[in-house]
Parts: sequence; C-alpha cells; structure tokens
Amino acid sequence: MQNPSSKEEKSETAVVLVAAGRGERAGGRKDGPKQYRHIAEKPVIRHTLEQFLNHPEISRVVVAIHAEDVDLFADATRGLGERVQSVIGGSTRQASTFLALDALADFNVGKVLIHDAVRPFVDHELISRVIQTIEDDCGALPAVAVSDTLKRAAANNLVAETVSRENLFAAQTPQGFPFRKIHKAHQSANQQGLSDFTDDAAIAEWAGLKVKIVFGSASNVKITWPEDIEAADRKMRANPMQYPDVRTGNGYDVHSFEKGDHVTLCGIRIPHDKKLSGHSDADVGLHALTDALLATCGAGDIGTHFPPSDPQWKGAASRLFVEHAVRLVRERGGRIANADITLICEAPKIGPNREAMTTELASMLGISPERISVKATTNEKLGFVGREEGIAAIATASVVYPGQLP
Repeated sequence: MQNPSSKEEKSETAVVLVAAGRGERAGGRKDGPKQYRHIAEKPVIRHTLEQFLNHPEISRVVVAIHAEDVDLFADATRGLGERVQSVIGGSTRQASTFLALDALADFNVGKVLIHDAVRPFVDHELISRVIQTIEDDCGALPAVAVSDTLKRAAANNLVAETVSRENLFAAQTPQGFPFRKIHKAHQSANQQGLSDFTDDAAIAEWAGLKVKIVFGSASNVKITWPEDIEAADRKMRANPMQYPDVRTGNGYDVHSFEKGDHVTLCGIRIPHDKKLSGHSDADVGLHALTDALLATCGAGDIGTHFPPSDPQWKGAASRLFVEHAVRLVRERGGRIANADITLICEAPKIGPNREAMTTELASMLGISPERISVKATTNEKLGFVGREEGIAAIATASVVYPGQLP
C-alpha cells in the first residue's frame, strides 16, 4: 500500500470556463448575457461552476469574463470561494481562452479542461471520462455521433449533395488537454496571428497534439437561443440530481484492556493506567470510523484491507487505516459530509481531549472541524464497559457521491 504520508507534490487538474461572450442570440443585452440568465433560480454560469467545483479531481477554475460583466460575475459566484478566479477575456473565444490559460501558468497544473459556461448540464461522469483520457501527448474531445442526415447547400439554397455522416461527430466541451502543451499551442497561434480556430481541439490538432474522441452526453447541450433558456429551466427543475446520492455508513468496534500506561483514541495518546489490546494501536474510535467510511462505498471492512494476521500492521497507527478508507471514498468520487464518533467507556475522560481529537480527525478526513462530532458516554457500570474491561466505539459517516439515486 502506498504510504499515505507521502509528500510528493501532485499536479492539479484545473478548468478554464469561457464566459466572455455577449450571447445576443439568447436574448441580447436587454435580458443580459445568456451565461447570467437564471434557470432553476440560479444563473446558468453558477450551475456550470458548481458541477466542476463539486468534482473531486478539480482543484481550481479560471473564468474568462467580459469587462462589462464584473458585477454580474461577482453576484453569480458569491460564496464559491477562492478556487474560482476571473480574468477579463479578449475579443474572441480563442483570445479569452488564451488569457485564462495564462492565469494558470504559475500553478502546478498537469491537466486542464476548457468548457463553455453555457453548458450547465455537464455531469461528473463526463468530466471524469475526459480527465481519464488525457495523456502527456494526447487531448480528449467529448463528442456525440451525428444522427441527422446532412445536406450541403448550393449558393441558391438548393441541395447540392447529401453528406455521409459516417465517422462524423458533433464536438462538445469540456475539452481536455495536457496543460503545458495546449498553453504552448495557444501561444504559438497568438504569435502567428491565427484567430479563426473554432475550438481548442482544432488548435491542438494544428499544433500536432493528438486528440482522442470520448463519449459525450446528449444532455450536455449548449444554450444558444431564447427557447433554450426556457427548455433548460424546465430541465433543471426536473433534473433527478435534485435527489443526490448521499450514503451513510456505520461502524462498531471494541477492544479489551491490558496492562499499560496509555490509550490511543481518535489519534490522541491519553495517559491511563491500562492500554487497549489489539494488533495495531487498538484505536477503537478510528477502527469504527474506518468501517463507517468503507461502508459508504461497499468496500468491505477494516479486516478486509488490514488483516490482523498480517505482521506489517503490528503496532501500526490507526490513522493509516482511516486515510486508506478516505482515499477509496475519493477515488469513487465521494465527498465526506460529516463524521460522528461515540466512545463508550468509564475512563479515561474524553472531554479534555475532544478538541485535539477533532483536530486530528479533520486532518485525516480533509474536512472542517464543524463537520466532526466526538462524543462520549459511560455504560452506567453495566457490562464489560461498566466493569472497565474495555472500550467500545460507534461511528457514522455521511458521504455524497456523484450521480443520483436509482
């Protein structure tokens, strides 16, 4: 198993959102640019941003906006945090994208996705497909096969010929690329005064970067016309994503006492006249939490991943177990919403150590302390806990996964 404490810096996956257009076909200046029009009570651009910000692999988003839209953008993105920043775009989509890519140049970005702000129905599955397809020498283009019969018109609008739709695809966004190479391609196009590329995949092709088609999504529509706004509003209000995939897992563990001078609970060493017996450090709270996290994604229990019979876990810090479970949750796209641990013991006292435990758990889980609860209760002198023969723990974890309830 990879050491969870490895300090190796990992490159980021960032997003460029192109939102500097005027969108006049969708209503013109009177109603505002289409990216700021409301669907399901939110601006279009906010729906789009939230889809990327809620994806576990996305680190930051740079949005290219129009100089006249600074206040509109501030209102639309209020509360989204420092992961979103804006740049003033250029006179063309290509110029705006180049300026946004420039804003990412100082970060450790390995992959970048470039997306139209007015495609709010992009989903996590599509985002993941694009990210997974990007390689050092290859970009990714989501596309759907053309299903309509295609006609080429003559100058007098009479049909000149029927065009075969074999191997023809309609391109979508987000288009994904190795960051340094697409940035360099944009730089070269800018230096040569080339400004008529229709999308970023076309620039990549021109620069010699391979681009691989991945399955797009029929629902990943681009808002263009006034009727698109109305259709998007109806669709967003009826979207089954209103019923997110929230899962709750429970864990229970118990360890008996033996001779010793301390116990370890929720990652904190507490002086005591006994210690807990176990193959690892016997941290009963973290063992229960590990099982709760694993339960949210059907990944078995702690014994499945860390068998007591395996000597490498003798005396191991249970933090390793929790961090392993967290990694499995995140690999499946899960976002930990909260964790709740109840320690059942007559002694030692938990209250004086609760704050330190919460801080330690926040570090392991990667969530804020207010999303963590550590509680304690006695067993009223009843049973093995009441006789001070051991400590038990119950843990509950809630995790939100991509997708929707079936």
